Amino acid sequence: MGQRACPALIVSHKLVLAQRVVMLGRKPDKERILKAWIMLMLALSLPVAAVAEEAKEDAAPKVSYITLSPPFVGNYGLDGTPKLKVYKADVALRVTGDEAAKAVKANEPLIRNQLVALFAQQSTETMNNVEAKEKLRQEALKQTQQVMNDETGKPVVEDLLFNNLIIQ
Repeated sequence: MGQRACPALIVSHKLVLAQRVVMLGRKPDKERILKAWIMLMLALSLPVAAVAEEAKEDAAPKVSYITLSPPFVGNYGLDGTPKLKVYKADVALRVTGDEAAKAVKANEPLIRNQLVALFAQQSTETMNNVEAKEKLRQEALKQTQQVMNDETGKPVVEDLLFNNLIIQ
């Protein structure tokens, strides 16, 4: 890997050379010295501004989607009918920051347990109705946040998504 020169040094070096060429045979006056000084300061401040901008971008927390794997598979609508009803749900959790992602992964068994119990309680009507599925998603989010709040002191999970929800 070759080394690259800092753009500010190249710019400032070129400015100094340009000033020397212009000033050959002339006495430096205050105005030219002031202009050269201002140009040099501007050239040197550009990399500082760029580094500050990069630091701002790096400081923004990272949003992650954690897929709970394997998918949830189980029975629902246990209302005494002889027909077996089965669901398969692919669930993803949205969190912000690496610490939140680590906390969710560390508590995934508790989250899974809570969601399995919630899905098993659902009726046939709930699983067949679009509006009811949205309420189920919101309830799953609420219960997931409660688990995380109990374990870490913060809800941590911002959203819960059904990537896939199949019922039979």
